[in-house]
Parts: sequence; structure tokens; C-alpha cells
Amino acid sequence: MIKLFFLLPILMSLIWWWYLDNRGYSLKEGLKGFIYIALFNSVIIGFFTLMIFVTSS
Repeated sequence: MIKLFFLLPILMSLIWWWYLDNRGYSLKEGLKGFIYIALFNSVIIGFFTLMIFVTSS
């Protein structure tokens, strides 16, 4: 399951790009959203990595 987590930021970025495109915004105007997506996914990946190390025997 964890091996598929790389799909989460890709999917979120595609949805954000689609939203920007439909509303008439440029990618430069939506850069802040992409940064938030990257930070959010970094926290998620960091949490699961920490949990793997904590629970490994």
C-alpha cells in the first residue's frame, strides 16, 4: 500500500492543475497551491516513514 503513495502528490497536482485551467488561472498564479501540495505530501510521507521505523522490530 505504501508503495503507491507516490500517486497521491501526482493526483493532487493534476486536480489542482485542472482547477486552475478551468478557472482561467496560469500555473504561475497557482504556484502557491503546488507548494502546499508538496508540503502536505512531505508531512504524510515523513509520518509514515517514522511509523515504519518506530514499529519495526
